[in-house]
Amino acid sequence: MGKKRVIQKTEKELIAETDKVEQKLKKELNVQTAKPFRKGRIYVSSTYNNTIVSLADERGNVLFWRSAGNIGFKGTKKGTSFAASKVAQAVALACDQFKIKEVSIFVKGVGGGRDSALKTISAAGVEIEEIKDVTPVPHNGCRPKKPRRV
Repeated sequence: MGKKRVIQKTEKELIAETDKVEQKLKKELNVQTAKPFRKGRIYVSSTYNNTIVSLADERGNVLFWRSAGNIGFKGTKKGTSFAASKVAQAVALACDQFKIKEVSIFVKGVGGGRDSALKTISAAGVEIEEIKDVTPVPHNGCRPKKPRRV
């Protein structure tokens, strides 16, 4: 076994990467709605590999969505809590543009981005009506796979 080489990025590369993310966040939205909404729903789907945040109206029709990959994170960085906070920040900006003041948040999944997304949305000034966990939990449903033998 040889030594593993770990590629370390220089400061310039790291700064360029964060600038890319910031530019994607500041990209203008094309808001075209018939009427402004007062209430909305935010769906946070957090997995180990990615975080997806959707903004919907009261009926559940999706108005806007962002994911960590959509913003510019690649690979394992998509599953981090920092990436989830940036995604939530983008959706909070969309809430301002849609003039949505009150939201109900529905959280789904077990990833690391759950809590950081909630904190970012609440810090952005959006009034949170309720937070509900809608993670699917099996009640002894399908039979699990056989254990892997190595």
